[in-house]
Amino acid sequence: MPDLSTTYLGLNLKSPLVASASPLSKKVERARQLEEAGISAIVMYSLFEEQIIRESLELDHRRARDGSAEALSYLPDGGLYGVGPEGYLKQVTGLKKALNIPVIGSLNGVSKGGWTKYARKIEEAGADALELNMYYLAADPDLSSSDIEDSQVGLVAEVKSAINIPLAVKISPFVTALPNFAGRLVEAGADGLVLFNRFYQPDIDLEELEVVHSLDLSTSADLRLPLRWISILHGKIDADLALTSGIHSSNDVLKAMMAGARVAMIASEILRDGSIRRIQEILSHTATWMEEHEYQSIKQMQGSMSQKSVKDPAAFERANYMKVLNSFRELP
Repeated sequence: MPDLSTTYLGLNLKSPLVASASPLSKKVERARQLEEAGISAIVMYSLFEEQIIRESLELDHRRARDGSAEALSYLPDGGLYGVGPEGYLKQVTGLKKALNIPVIGSLNGVSKGGWTKYARKIEEAGADALELNMYYLAADPDLSSSDIEDSQVGLVAEVKSAINIPLAVKISPFVTALPNFAGRLVEAGADGLVLFNRFYQPDIDLEELEVVHSLDLSTSADLRLPLRWISILHGKIDADLALTSGIHSSNDVLKAMMAGARVAMIASEILRDGSIRRIQEILSHTATWMEEHEYQSIKQMQGSMSQKSVKDPAAFERANYMKVLNSFRELP
């Protein structure tokens, strides 16, 4: 039987399949089922910067009645974000008591400030590591790319200084010079990088003339973007790499490992299928493929198809762009 174990953020994991930040972690019983099926760690759903700020403003308003209600009106409805900060911390503690696998907390925010103290509170609640999701839409024309990157690097340094547990940073692919930015995040304290967060796009309802918010689950086709960048970054930065978005089958897991990822994070496949058995199937098929191709362990294959290991490293860059386009055949 091949050895499916791996390490991520200094944690010893029984398999490379990790539950990514999603509603899957909102119920303890569901989390237990994920563990029993073979999930090796769980990343909790995110606690948002906006949730923390709203709770703080509400507390100030109750104490002083000094007009904070107007400030609250500028924040999104708290109901959109579900459980508040204190409930989130209780959930961390509850999962840690119920599970034997690592629990990774998740903070979602983009600005430096008092809200980052919750990184330490998540650690105190029992989290084995923390994932910082820097989901940011650059809509301000007065902000340059360097302004945004400098701010995010500073945020990583601030969060890292507040905790003693490992820190992973979940980033966007929409960066001008991603390897340079990745290196700066590692220098600021990131122990791992999660590629990538997904931008959920609004739509327009033509009948109601309203903006519609929807969440489209990923498919295996979404694997290619993080696969490419993990292949490029592997061996170039001193941090663990996690691939998220597009993990739906054993083939996806194997590709992620060969590109250089330490773990493959899954959510959409479980949410779409609705069956915990999919985890068992994916891990079983992964082990079968490894046996058939004489791989003894996951660690043996990690990075074997990264840019630095393949015969044609230019395949990951611009050099093969024209070749790929020219290989396309027109329809008759």
